[in-house]
Order: sequence, then structure tokens, then C-alpha cells
Amino acid sequence: MEAAERRITVASRIDRLPLSSLHRRLSFVLGIGTFFDLYDIFLGGLLGAVLTPLFHLSTFETALIIGSGFFGMFIGAIVLGVVSDYIGRRSMYMVDLLIYSLFSLIAAFAPNFIWVVIFRFLAGIGLGAEPPLTDIYMGEMIPRHARGRYTAWSYTLGFFGVPLAGFVGRFVVKGSFLGLDGWRWLLIVGSLGALIVWLLRRHLPESPRWHEIRQDEASANAALTSIEEQVMREHGLKELPEPQPVVVEPQTRATIAEIFSGVYAKRTIMLWIFQILQTVGYYGFGSLAPVVLTAKGFSVVTSLGYTALSFLGYPLGSFISIFLVERIERKWLIVTSALLIALFGLSFGFATSAIVLVISGFLLTTVSNIFSNAFHIYQAEIFPTRMRGTAVGIAYSLSRLVSAILPFAALPVLKSLGPVAVFAGEAVLLVLLCLDVALLGPRSTGRTLEIIAR
Repeated sequence: MEAAERRITVASRIDRLPLSSLHRRLSFVLGIGTFFDLYDIFLGGLLGAVLTPLFHLSTFETALIIGSGFFGMFIGAIVLGVVSDYIGRRSMYMVDLLIYSLFSLIAAFAPNFIWVVIFRFLAGIGLGAEPPLTDIYMGEMIPRHARGRYTAWSYTLGFFGVPLAGFVGRFVVKGSFLGLDGWRWLLIVGSLGALIVWLLRRHLPESPRWHEIRQDEASANAALTSIEEQVMREHGLKELPEPQPVVVEPQTRATIAEIFSGVYAKRTIMLWIFQILQTVGYYGFGSLAPVVLTAKGFSVVTSLGYTALSFLGYPLGSFISIFLVERIERKWLIVTSALLIALFGLSFGFATSAIVLVISGFLLTTVSNIFSNAFHIYQAEIFPTRMRGTAVGIAYSLSRLVSAILPFAALPVLKSLGPVAVFAGEAVLLVLLCLDVALLGPRSTGRTLEIIAR
């Protein structure tokens, strides 16, 4: 590898920009996109609870309903994440939601559970790249001093989709509208909403940093000059502060092999282990909560109501994270919140009364999104631009694979050993996650790791 050099980069020009309406618009539009991604992720658990009695599903068939979307997301996160390093962030953003919207709409008219599984899988391919692409795009477009805060704002907006899925499910699941069962409308809402977001994304700029790593200096400069001119007009500035030269590695074409070389190998291993383990603690509750509550003896409608109340913690936790992500070292914020997830998960598993269940679930979802926002920011900061889509996309795909497998492991345990065993197992895995991050994870607050994160 060539020696690193000190020079002015696209990143250093972006980092000296004052915040503007462009940055706020990016945060809003990407947040709306994650809204439907997260809506659909947690829809799997609701569909599992609703369709099991409707189609008389076995434990394995219920697991298929819950896991099918995640299997698709596994494929999408790998393929679309890697492809985004070659065709651009904005281009991939326009592709992924169209795939999801089309197949989610088709799934709404599926005649039986097996077609629901097939079309949920295909829709999941489109959603697979959505969160890692959001992390990457925000990391490349937002100045580093506000990157954590704006990413957290974006996810805060997105996480309102989770309680929405719960409340909509609670009120439509037993009825019908225009001749369609309520559960079908849950899929239609997600599909049409995603199409609206696709229309909003048409006007997003391509990342200048992506042009830079493709060695297209003219396009990078043109895109960034347009952004700089817009910021200066908005703030009434005649000139911007001089960008600071930084030490950077030479811009080379990303390869999958490179994420396992040099300093990146340790980070890749850490992130792969992390993504496998975090899924159990984070998505485990969201995807299994309705099924766990029905196993505790509550009706489907009551279970969906309690789940919706618990899910209100997701946007609250994301909001709280806004005030923490720039003040606390990312890796230690991840470790602390993961331990709290384990604690509140055990409380939920042992609980029998409605009030304790709802409070435990609410606290669990609250700390879950402090955890989630911290790691979304963190994973985009520890790899350089040229390999970020590949490194983050492949690692994130593992979380979706585990999410797909999780119901097949957790539901039989739930059936034979009960909720306490399920959440005790999750707590053990979360402790292992904490050891992984503490021992292997580099430090990052957005101001460290600048040499290799550009």
C-alpha cells in the first residue's frame, strides 16, 4: 500500500461546513425511509401472532412467517450494500425501496401463508440495505461534529414506525376494510408509504465522498461546490472557513479481502461477532414479544395492545440518544445499554402481571434504541469511505440472517421451557457482546479515527 499523505479532502471540506437546511432535509428524508424499514421489521412478529390462529400454523410455520423477511434482508444487505460502493449511495437508495414496495404490496394479496412467506422474503431483499446505507450516507454527508446527533435524529423519526405497527395491528387485525382483512392492510400501508419515500428521495444529491473514492474528482468537486454555495447563500456568507488538511490513506478500489487485512481485520471480526449477538437482544424482543405474550396466556388483541405500549420506548430511547452520542464514548455507550437490555429482558421474561410486562418492555425498548443508535453511528465511523458499504453491509447482513434463524430456535424453546428461558439465553449472549466490543472495538466519538474513517 502506498504511503499516506496529508491533503485537503472532500471530507475535510464537508466537516468545516455550518449546518444548514440541506443537512436537516437529509436527516428527515432518511428518517422517513427508516420509518418504513423499522415498521416492516417489527411487522413480522405481529403477522406471526395474527396469522398463526388464522391459518392454523405450526411452530415451524410461524417461524417462517417471522423469519422470511429477515432472510430476504440478509441477501439484500450483502448484495445491495456491496453494489452501493460501485453505483453510488443515491442510486441504491432509489432501487431498494422500489423492490420493497412492489413485493410488499403483492404480499398483501397472498392467498395463503406460503405466498406471504415468499413475497415477504422478496420484499426483504429491498429493505436489507436500508439501515447500513442510511448509516453510510449520513456519515459521508454530515459534518463530523454533528454526525452522531443528526443520525440519532434520523433514527428517532424512523422508530415511530415501530409503535405505529403495534397500534395499527391492534385496531385492524380483527376487522376488514374494503373487503380486505386487517392484516393485509398492514402490508399495504408499508408498501404505499415506501413509494412516497421513494419520490422524496429523487432529489437527494449523490455523496461527493463516493465520487472521490471512484477517482472522479470533477464530479466530486461539482457536487460539493453546489452544496457549499447553497450553505453560503443560506447563512449569508461570502466565504467559508479554510478546510484543514488531513492525513489520509490513498484512495483505492475496495475489495472484500481488504476488510480482513491490516488494522481492518480486527474491526471486521469484532463487528461480525457483534452483529450476530446484538440481533438476539435487539430484534429478539421486537419480533417475539407478541408471540411471548400469547404464550403467557393473553389474547392476540391484548398481546398486540401491550406490545404497542412497550414499543413506545423505541422513539423515546432514540430521542434520548441524541443527547448522549456526542458526549459518551460510543463503545462504552453500546456496552452499558446492552447490559440494561439484558436486565429488562429478564424482568419481562419473569413478569406475569400486565403492568410489570408493559413497564419492562417499555424500559427494554427505550435502552434498545440508545444501544441501536450508538452502534449505527459507530459502525460507519470505523471503516474508510472506499470500503464502508462493503464492510458495513456484509456485517449488517449477519444480523438479518440471525434474525431469520432466531424464531426457529426461540419458538421451540418458548414452547418447551417458557419465556424465562428465552430471555435468560438472550441475557447471556448480550454479556458476550459486551466483552466483544470492550476487548476488540476501537474508540470513536466522531473525532477519533479520522485518518482511517475518511
